[in-house]
Amino acid sequence: MTIEQIIVIAVVQGITEFLPISSSGHLVLVPYLFHWPDQGQFVDVMVHLGTLFAILIYFWRDVWKITLGALDLFKGKVTREGKLAIYIVLATIPAVAFGLLLKKFGFGSLERSVTVVAWNTVIYGILMLIADMMGKQEKTIEDMTLKSALIIGVAQALALIPGTSRSGITMTAARFLNYTRPDAARFSFLLGIPAIAGAGVLTVGEAMASGAAITMDAVYCAILTFFAGLAAIAFLMALVRRISFLPFVLYRMVLGGFLLFMIYA
Repeated sequence: MTIEQIIVIAVVQGITEFLPISSSGHLVLVPYLFHWPDQGQFVDVMVHLGTLFAILIYFWRDVWKITLGALDLFKGKVTREGKLAIYIVLATIPAVAFGLLLKKFGFGSLERSVTVVAWNTVIYGILMLIADMMGKQEKTIEDMTLKSALIIGVAQALALIPGTSRSGITMTAARFLNYTRPDAARFSFLLGIPAIAGAGVLTVGEAMASGAAITMDAVYCAILTFFAGLAAIAFLMALVRRISFLPFVLYRMVLGGFLLFMIYA
């Protein structure tokens, strides 16, 4: 990989992982649009790990409280943070199950399909707009229930198909359930911790087992992604306190429309 490719991939991942515009989709589009060789799944996983550390650092207070709440559960003490820990774990199961099904039935090729990215970018952008227009601003993360968490978790499973956006689809589901924009984003990021960590560990383990080595290019990408991700989280959290999701919807419409034109023209 060239230094230009490393920088572009890291910045694109760091920004798009947290903005509801699909990071996996953009990672497919970067080599397609710049005519670069595909960076490969291993680099994709390393940059996702960079975003994982960005979440842990930015939301360290939430992570710490949830960790303590989980430890209290083993002592027989059920706290609000302990319940949230349970909800996050259970809401992660649908994505794990869906991922196994995709792998078992050979749908892995969807991961690198620009056509799939294009259509999902448009379709889920429209769904996001509907949810944000219909959803009320009345619930916070303190109002989270097992039912709501599982619904958001099922939505997260759809993000395994590029162009959907993990943050986008989970925030969309939360808005349909009447959670405020800041709390929809906050729960989306916290829910992403086990999903991103699990996928990263699994893929890195498979790569190491097959004899692949961790390259410095992948490490550089992960480090740069971490800093870009921190900036993106801060930007999004500040933005959703002031405005709707409309700018992200418009971006998805323009990007999806451009890609569909490139594919079918």
